[in-house]
Amino acid sequence: MARPEKVAMVQEIQERLAKSQGAVLTDYRGLNAAEVTELRKRLRDAGVEYKVLKNTLTILAAQELELDGLIPLLEGPTAIAFGYDDPVAPAKIISEFAKTNKNLEVKGGLLEGNILDPAGVQDLAELPSREVLLSMVARGMQGPIAGLVNVLQGNIRNLVYALDAVRQQKEANA
Repeated sequence: MARPEKVAMVQEIQERLAKSQGAVLTDYRGLNAAEVTELRKRLRDAGVEYKVLKNTLTILAAQELELDGLIPLLEGPTAIAFGYDDPVAPAKIISEFAKTNKNLEVKGGLLEGNILDPAGVQDLAELPSREVLLSMVARGMQGPIAGLVNVLQGNIRNLVYALDAVRQQKEANA
C-alpha cells in the first residue's frame, strides 16, 4: 500500500477503536470458511462488526490512542469484533461460539478504553443481559422506598389505634 492509504487505514482503525464500547480480539486460525461465515452472521445480527486488520496498522492506531496494552495482543492472525452499541455483545457471542469451535482463540479485549485479558473477556460474557441488570437495580432501589412506606404507615396505624382507644374510653365513660 502507498503511504497515504496506510495513513487512511490507521485513521479508520482509530475511529473504530475509539467509537467501540467493547471489542474482542481473536485468533481465527483453524476455522474453515463456513465457521467464519457463521461467526460473522451471528455478530452482524447483534450489530457487531468483525474485521481482520493488519497488526502493524492496528499497533500504530493503538499507540496514537494510548492503548499500549493492546499491542502485545496483536501477534499472529488477529480479527477484532467491534461492539458499538452494546459493550458486552462481542464477548458474549464470541465466547458462546468458542465453546463449540475450539479453534477460535480469544486473545483479549477492550471495554470502554480498558484492556481485558481472555479471563476478563470471559467474565464480561457471563454478565447478565442489560435488561436483567436494570431490573436488579430497580429492585434494589425499590427496597428502601418500600421500607420507608411501611415505617410511615406504621405511625399512621398507631395514631388510628390511639384515637380508637380514646373513642372507646369516652364511650365507656359516657
